[in-house]
Amino acid sequence: MSEVVRDVDRDLMDPRRLDASAGLVREQGLSDAEVDEITDLFHALRRWHRTSAAHSEASRRYMRLGENDMRAIRYVMSAGHDGGIVTSSMIAEHLGITGPSVTKLLDRLEHGGHIRRERHPRDRRALSIVVTDETRAQATASVGADHARRYAIAAALSPEERRAATKFLSLLADLPVVEHHAADSEASARSPRESD
Repeated sequence: MSEVVRDVDRDLMDPRRLDASAGLVREQGLSDAEVDEITDLFHALRRWHRTSAAHSEASRRYMRLGENDMRAIRYVMSAGHDGGIVTSSMIAEHLGITGPSVTKLLDRLEHGGHIRRERHPRDRRALSIVVTDETRAQATASVGADHARRYAIAAALSPEERRAATKFLSLLADLPVVEHHAADSEASARSPRESD
């Protein structure tokens, strides 16, 4: 008799195996087939998160840069496209870091030959940040190539499939962040008789 091999990672996404969501499945009156489809959807999303992180890590290793360094370079390349001028304060705002932190980051990137600070064409007090040609080529060969492969997958979908995927991901992204507190979990762990 052959033993069924279970995908434990997929099982972790199955709402029927989680106390918090098992009740919702019953309330919604979902069939096993519908729950399996939803579980497959979230399992695919989880796999994508992991794969995306692995792609980013591979690009960072290739370019020998940290996460914020890579984000800064991608931002400068994108915002500076078509002659746009990028300043250190724009990078700080994009990364959500302070002025001194962005100065250290830019010092490190400049020392590594990844960016240049140039005179701002319209503001004598500011400098514009430019990615060097060598780093631009490296980023295009790594991050750019990965982006092109992902874009090709999206392009191969039908318009209806793209709209459905966009709607799903947008609804997930719009969920408010809920701050959980120890008191909340203690209250829900107490039996109804204890809370009376």
